[in-house]
This record gives sequence, structure tokens and C-alpha cells, in this order.
Amino acid sequence: MITKMKKLTFLVYHKEYEEFLKRIRDLGVLHIQTAQEGSSDTSVLQERIQLADRIKRMIESFADIEPSAHEGDAAKGPQTLEHIEQLQAEKQAQESLVQGCRKEEEALEVWGNFDPKNISRLKENGYEVRFFTCPARNFNPEWEEQFCATLINKEGDRLYFITVTPAGQQPDLDAEAVTLPQRSLQEATQQKEVHEHAAEAIQKQIDHCAHKHLKDLQAWLQQLHSSVAFDQVVLGTARAAEDKVMILEGWIPAPKEQMVREFLDSQEVYYEMREARKGDHVPILLRNNAFTRMYEVLTGMYGMPDYDEFDPTPMIAPFFTLFFAFCMGDAGYGLALILLGFYLKSKLSKSMAGMMNLVITLGVATTIFGAILGTFFGVDLFKADVPEWMKQFMITGKIGETNYDKQMLLALIIGVVHICIAMTVKAIGATVRFGFKESLSDWGWLLLVVGFVALGSLSFFQLIPEQVSYWGFIVVGGISAIGIYLLNNLHRNVLVNIGAGLWDTYNMATGLMGDVLSYIRLYALGLAGAMLGGVFNQLAFMVQDAAGGVLGIIFCALILVFGHTLNIAMSCLSAFVHPLRLTFVEYFKNSGYDGKGEAYKPFTVTEKE
Repeated sequence: MITKMKKLTFLVYHKEYEEFLKRIRDLGVLHIQTAQEGSSDTSVLQERIQLADRIKRMIESFADIEPSAHEGDAAKGPQTLEHIEQLQAEKQAQESLVQGCRKEEEALEVWGNFDPKNISRLKENGYEVRFFTCPARNFNPEWEEQFCATLINKEGDRLYFITVTPAGQQPDLDAEAVTLPQRSLQEATQQKEVHEHAAEAIQKQIDHCAHKHLKDLQAWLQQLHSSVAFDQVVLGTARAAEDKVMILEGWIPAPKEQMVREFLDSQEVYYEMREARKGDHVPILLRNNAFTRMYEVLTGMYGMPDYDEFDPTPMIAPFFTLFFAFCMGDAGYGLALILLGFYLKSKLSKSMAGMMNLVITLGVATTIFGAILGTFFGVDLFKADVPEWMKQFMITGKIGETNYDKQMLLALIIGVVHICIAMTVKAIGATVRFGFKESLSDWGWLLLVVGFVALGSLSFFQLIPEQVSYWGFIVVGGISAIGIYLLNNLHRNVLVNIGAGLWDTYNMATGLMGDVLSYIRLYALGLAGAMLGGVFNQLAFMVQDAAGGVLGIIFCALILVFGHTLNIAMSCLSAFVHPLRLTFVEYFKNSGYDGKGEAYKPFTVTEKE
């Protein structure tokens, strides 16, 4: 559900404005609606935002470091940031020197470890040593006599050689001259190791500083976020009466009205409070029960509803749970998720522990639905030695004498029900937002689809006579056609409405068929997971029979653990992504959901995560 909101407008004298904002921030319930006009001096704000980004990136780079137990001190944050950045610059300088030494190593490796001083001594005595490289086919043996060419190394089809000539004599060779570093290979390697050790030592200093002062950086970042939020409100405030009066607008949840009125009445400030009106850009605060609240994160992934839309979360919750359980399709995997959820709940942070409640819920649903589908860690329960009364609840096998799978038909039935509910939500939502006269087309399509599905089902199961169903189809189709083709827009010409209705019919006919068939993926993913689990079971016991004894049992256990762990991981990924797609595409499209609302974010002191 969407919480009702109230709009507040304040008129505050400019000299008292910042103090008033601090009191409003401490109250922590007002969602500020910043004006388009306001102060243009944003340089200080931009500097603080950039600084906050620097600190955030630094904190994220220390994700693997456990901070010390002391409370964070924001006052130590600037000194810590400067010190760590200085150490990082020193480390980067050492790493640059390491890269330089590695390049020298690469250049010297083919020539071997020689002392450049010997080259200098030869030069002092009137001889010059030059280094060359060329393809083997270009090497002329006469160079050995003419220029004292000596082969040093060969790599593939390339030769590396030197020449020794009197000073001033320049050999004219069909080869590439090479300039080498002024130190030996051994010296380059030693220097590289020195710089590597220096970089490692600096990294240890960085890690130690991060461990000791990470909470100081976090406290400083929290302080900066609060300051940035405050400045954004100040700079985005509209002004009147030659900038003497500040006009502030915002929203509060209706349940907080009494508390806010009592607070404002105690302040010397003029304010007005009113209900939200059509056209207002109202922030969205969702209010759901404990079960549905776990799925609000999925709604947020797509986008919050508009203020006059329905909150889709109460519909997402049961169907996403059902879809997830269908895709997993294994009672044993459901139990594994339950155990994993309880284990991680005690290990993770408070915010992440809340997500484990969703994992446990999905695990319970998977256990129940997996038992109905008759699969337990890849074992077909319907063929196993289980009580007959349990098998009566399992949905397995074919439908009668046909080749149609019961589970596939179940997936299609779930899809039809899901889409029918979506169309119902669309028709009701359009009536609430635009009025009944403007939603006749939506009601026409709803009556046509739901009416035909209901009449077809009753006729198929022979619950109504064939004559009744025949006339029922005619009546439902006729009434629906009036809304679809004649009254789809009361402000247009009838002929235009008929053309628009025909176009809608084409889109609906092709779209609905594809939408319903999309739900077969529930059956396909569940079947794939069950089959893969069965394959791992067969492979494990084949290895056990082949190896025999204790060794066979060990290999069997390893294959079972590895195989089912891998299958659970892949099944969980599929069971999350594909139900999300069915929700975001099939359901939201047929329910007319926009998801363009803005989440309610009260102006308050930023709390540490």
C-alpha cells in the first residue's frame, strides 16, 4: 500500500532559515521538494560532493580490511585521508619504478648478464661494441670478419649479435640497432626486487592505517553526506521578497501529521498543510505487512509507483514466491535454502540479515512446492518408496491418455491467472485515476479475456451446458466489443475508435499469446534442475559402484555435494532472474504499471550504514 502524504509549505525569514532547517532535519520526517530556482553558487557544494566521492572510493577499496573496534572520530578523517593518499602516491611511484626495471629486464634477458663497465673499458681503449638484431635470413656471415660480429642469442627466427669495431667506424648492416640500459641484468633484477619490497612495505602501512582509522573515514563521510544534503536544500530553496523570505515545500506521511503539527506550533514559523492534489509530484512511501515488505526491494528495482497508482508489491510477493518455487522445483533444495538463510542471518550485518528472511521464505515455498512436484535432491518421489497418501498431492506425469505434461499445464494456468489479475488491476487502476468513462476499453478487454477463460473452463469441465456456453460467448463478446471498438475514447470519432480498436485487437492477440507462453519457462527451468540433479545422483552412484569400498563412498559423497551445490547455485540464479522477468514484463505490461514515482527520502541526519 502507498502511505497517504500531506504537503507542507513554509515561509521563513532568511536570517532564521538555516537554524530552522537544522530543527527540521532533527525531526527527520520531511521530504524536501527543492525548487528549480535558488542560489546559483554551488561551487562549495560541488567540492564537498567530490570530496565525499573520494572518501567513498577509498572506503570501498578497503572492503577486505576489518576495522578496529573504536568509535569513529570524524575530526581525524581529513588527516587520515591525506596520510593514506600520500602513502598511495609513494606506492604508485615504487610500482612505476618496478615497471621500469621489468622493461629493462626484458630488454637485457636475450643478451645475458654482462657488465656494462666492460663495454666502457673497451671504448676507452678505442673499440666500440654495438648491439644488433635481425631475422636469421638477413644475417651475413661476412660480418664476422668485417665487423667482428658475434652471435649472442637466437629466439625463433631472430638473431641477436654484437659487433666490435674501432672507434669511429660505423658498421653498415641490414639489421636493427639496439640501445640497452646502462646497467646489467643482475642489477636490474636486484633493483626491481628492492622497489617491490618497498611497495609491499608501503601497502602494509596503508592496511595498518586503514584498520586503525577506517571508522574515522566512515564517520567523516557520514558527516559530509549530512552537510551535502543540508546544502542542497539551502541552495534549492525558492526566495521571495527580495530574498528576505525563504519558501520551503515538502511532504510528510499522513500518520505523522499530529506529531509534525505539535512541533511546528512550538516554532515561530508560518506554514500551511494540505492534502495531495492531482498533478502533485508526491514522494512514495510503501506500507506493507511483514511478508510483503520483504519484496519491496523488487518493486524498487523496477521503479516506485506513482501516487495515484496501486502498489504492485502485494501482487509481486505471492506470485514471485510461487514462480521461484516452481523454477527451483526441488524440496531438498528448499531445505538447503532454509538452512543457508538461518546460518547467514546470524553471520551477516543487520541490513543483510533482513534479506535472509526472504531467502528463508523462498526456501519454505520451494520445499512445499518441490514436494508437490515430487522431487527431492533430484530423486523422483513419485517413483520412490513414499506413502501413497503423499503421492496423491503430487502433480506429475501426463494428463490422462494425452502427451501433455501436468506441470506444463500448471505453468500455463498460473500464467493465465497472473495476466487476468494484471488486467483487473489495470482496469480498476484506470477507473480510479481517470474515471470509469475513460477506462471502458480496459473493462472491455478484461471482460473479454476473463469471461472467455471462465466460460471456456466451465464448458471444458462440463459444468455448464454447451448451449449456455455458446450464448455466453456471444453476450460477453458483444458487450466487450462495445467498450473495445466504440467507447474506447469518448472524445474521438466513432470510426477512429473502431480503427484504434482493431489495432489494439492485433496487439492484444499477438501479445497475450506470447505472454502466456512465457510462463512455460517456469516448467522448463524446474524440469531442467530436476533432471540435472538426477544426473548427478546417477553419476555419483556409478562411481561408487566402480570404485567400491571406502574410496567409492568418498567419491560418491564428493560428487553429490559438488553437483547439487552447483545445481542449487544455477537454479537460484534462474529462479530469481526469470520470475523477475515475468513480473517486470508480463505482469507490469498488462497491468499498465508505470513505475515512475520518487521514493520518500526524509531530510534527516545521515545514519551510518
